[in-house]
Amino acid sequence: MRNINHIYINGQFIIPHGTEMADLVDPTTGQLTGQVRLGDAEDTRRAIAAARAAFPAFSRTTKAERGAWLQKLHDAVAARADDAARALVEEYGGPLKTSVGRSRYTAKMFLDVKKVMEDHAFVKTVGVSKVVLEPVGVVGIITPWNSSAWFIANKVATAIAAGCTVVVKPSELSAVQNQILAECFHEAGLPPGVVNIVNGRGDVVGAEISANAGIDKISFTGSTLVGKTIARAAVDTMKRVTLELGGKSANVLLDDADFDKAIPAAIQACFMNNGQACIAGTRLLVPAHRLEQVKRLAKAAAEAVTVGDPRDAGVALGPIVTSKQYERVQRYIRIGIEEGAELLTGGPGKPQGLEAGYFVKPTVFANVTPSMTIAREEIFGPVLSILTYETEDEAVAIANDTPYGLQAYVSSTDLTRANRVAGRLIAGRVHINGVHDDLIAPFGGFKQSGIGREFGPYGLDSYLEPKVILGEAAQYPD
Repeated sequence: MRNINHIYINGQFIIPHGTEMADLVDPTTGQLTGQVRLGDAEDTRRAIAAARAAFPAFSRTTKAERGAWLQKLHDAVAARADDAARALVEEYGGPLKTSVGRSRYTAKMFLDVKKVMEDHAFVKTVGVSKVVLEPVGVVGIITPWNSSAWFIANKVATAIAAGCTVVVKPSELSAVQNQILAECFHEAGLPPGVVNIVNGRGDVVGAEISANAGIDKISFTGSTLVGKTIARAAVDTMKRVTLELGGKSANVLLDDADFDKAIPAAIQACFMNNGQACIAGTRLLVPAHRLEQVKRLAKAAAEAVTVGDPRDAGVALGPIVTSKQYERVQRYIRIGIEEGAELLTGGPGKPQGLEAGYFVKPTVFANVTPSMTIAREEIFGPVLSILTYETEDEAVAIANDTPYGLQAYVSSTDLTRANRVAGRLIAGRVHINGVHDDLIAPFGGFKQSGIGREFGPYGLDSYLEPKVILGEAAQYPD
């Protein structure tokens, strides 16, 4: 049994003031693996005070100093990449292959941000005035469980690059990942108070971060519902907010696409991270006259996905994170059937031989209409809905008929046409012919998928405030 009894405040591992214990459960087996002691509002206030005390000195550091710390953070996190990958597998059932890759990229993220910072102009001339980009202040970082370390690394790295100090509230479901990262931050030798980590519940630690006047900005990744709650709490103290929220991404297959390639890719785009990804392409839009072909290919591709113990290198789809989330996905599958969608494969219940863990059958529905619940609400599991359209205009209309706008996908052998359709889709990112990776380009959503952008220079700007100096201003340090 693993017991995590410390939080990280002001450069020290301390026992929390809070006394609540949360269970850690392996979703592959459903067995208890340990407990984590959660911080409370008092712990959060102490962490905020430490971050505020550290901010004046840290905000005046140079690019070279911050770059050196980002390099040390990369080195420390890279040295623990294998430990982090095992934690990903243990805590939410991330398949081993993708968990290893994600953990290594978590370390690389510090170098990506370092390069962005080095290339970023913190002092500009606009008109006849000097514009100085200054750190926004103390940042409250709130992250979800689906690859917690990856989210924390990006947000913390960007805050450090800007000269901000932080208080992190990670998901309590990710206590092992959180502990590894905290140890890495300590190993890197950051000044005390620059990074503080408080394990705790959202309605306790998250609520204090959202309302406390000592927090100047919040960077949150999670559900749209929680994002709205955070934004409401933040407005009284006029906090800056970056919200990366939910999605119901459309994957539009145009009639000239290579369906033999596009359909397996669509299954991958939907089932990534065990279906637990805000960017998952969960709505597959196909030409009505190609539906029977699509159904045949989608059924075959879904049934070819290997489900099982994520520690097995050959497994592509592991379990859902908790029993509660498993029941949520099961409810949506039942709703899909009740509302008249055609179940191609998968369905309610667990795959044979995997009854102990929180495994969901890879599920594909066809003949889904835009008004059905499974076409409108974020399920967060391996469930694909296939919808049909008659014309390109109708495809675009269906794709945009959602309260979300995080990501979208387009497949076509005609790149001019694909780009034309991509330009009409209301989404923060649109992928053409596959799933691509660029974590220097901005990431975030339209509509209820969020506010603001992360990654690269756009993400760095969100941690900075412009100050204008007019007249014969003295030289301002870089």
